[in-house]
Amino acid sequence: MADEEPTANSVLEIHEEFLQHVEAGSAKIKTLSAVTIFVSALLAVSYLIEIASPYLFGLTSTTVNLRDPILVGFEVILTILALIWLYIGVSDFRFVARLSKSIRQARALEKEIEKEVSGNHRGASESDE
Repeated sequence: MADEEPTANSVLEIHEEFLQHVEAGSAKIKTLSAVTIFVSALLAVSYLIEIASPYLFGLTSTTVNLRDPILVGFEVILTILALIWLYIGVSDFRFVARLSKSIRQARALEKEIEKEVSGNHRGASESDE
C-alpha cells in the first residue's frame, strides 16, 4: 500500500506539470489569436471599404481606376484571405477558451480528489491507532 502513494504522487506531479505546460501554451495561443482577430478584422474592413468606395461614393482616380476588374478581383481575393484568417483566429480563440474551461474543471476535480485522499489518509491513520 505504501508503494502506491509515491506512484499516485508522481502521477499528480506529472499531471500538474502537464496542466502548467498546457496553460502556458494556451495563454500564448490566446494572445496570438487575439492579435490575429484584430489584424484580420482590420484588413477585412479596409479591403471591403476599398472595394465598395468607388460604387458607394463614386470615387475614381486618374492614376488608378478603382473599378478596374483586375484590381477589384485582387481586392476580393485579399478580402477572402483576410476573412479566412479571421475565421482561423476566431476558431483558435474558441479552442483555447474551451481548453481553459476544461483545465479549470480538471483542477477543480483534482482538488476534490486531493480532499478525498487526504480525508481517507486521516481516517485510515485514526483507525490504525
